[in-house]
Amino acid sequence: MIRADEPLAATNIAGGITGGYAADRYEHTQYRRSGRSGLLLPPISLGGWQTFGGYRGPGVARVCLLRAFDLGITHFDFANNYGTPPGMSEIVCGEIIRRELPRDELIISSKAGYGMWPGPYGDGLSKKYIVASCDQSLKRMGLDYFDIFYLHRPDPATPLEESLGALDLLVRQGKILYAGVSNFPGALFAEAARLCHERGWAPLTIHQPSYSLLNRGIEADLLPETERAGTGVIAFSPLANGLLSDKYLGEGIPTDSRAALAWDEAGKARRLSPERLATVRGLNDLAKGRGQSLAQMALAWVLRSAAVTSALIGASRVSQIEENVRALDHAEFSTEELATIDRLTSATA
Repeated sequence: MIRADEPLAATNIAGGITGGYAADRYEHTQYRRSGRSGLLLPPISLGGWQTFGGYRGPGVARVCLLRAFDLGITHFDFANNYGTPPGMSEIVCGEIIRRELPRDELIISSKAGYGMWPGPYGDGLSKKYIVASCDQSLKRMGLDYFDIFYLHRPDPATPLEESLGALDLLVRQGKILYAGVSNFPGALFAEAARLCHERGWAPLTIHQPSYSLLNRGIEADLLPETERAGTGVIAFSPLANGLLSDKYLGEGIPTDSRAALAWDEAGKARRLSPERLATVRGLNDLAKGRGQSLAQMALAWVLRSAAVTSALIGASRVSQIEENVRALDHAEFSTEELATIDRLTSATA
């Protein structure tokens, strides 16, 4: 096991990494195609939203990233505003990726869309902001290109054509390989996919929406549109910010949990309501009957659909990653289990 205090691996004269990796890292993962593209992603991907460079430091980020890679996780996801202060996640993880991981074996993504700097050009989806944000994120991470770059959110104040054209420009400049969107509702995504097709712009290879047992809205609204367009889907918050884990099954809030370290009182009251916790405990009983942890069942459920390419997890401990990658050891659901899940989540989904 890699320790947080081990020295960084050295690079050789060709720019490769001399540190050793698990020789069997690709033998136990069935990579999934993103829509109709050539892009393959692991079923479980790792992100740095609130953890790496946020409430967890470089040492934790390092052991988590390296262990994830040894387990076959090749996709690491960021955004310009991740971390504390915004951008810190890219800085912390960029150094680890540059110095200790083989870049050509990785899919690295980032995003732009939320506020990053003062003035009229530091927020939204204008071409000015998107191009500047991509350049800044590349500098923070010390990379030559991103494999995936997303429009992080809709921006009603900017013409959709301008934002999509900016992604196409970045592809033609070689700064990104694949274009994506995040948080777009079904109708807006369908319009974006149509514009890209009609204008010969880089297609939308992937969409990143929120999707979990407790948040199922995309099933009727978005997934039919992504399937029609041949676009892959990577679900963020598949564990509902840790709620679909064992952290909150007992009494009180664990002192080392995201709720204790990163949520304000309003967030705790909203996410940890008695009704929601009752649903979570019912789901946990079902998971135990399947011989899984609640987190494993939640991830297997998200990935049960062929429309979903990958589930994006966060982690503050290596043990969480190790547990989560075992989700697909039991990926099938019976008709009765799915019916129980529908009954339990109908009031909260």
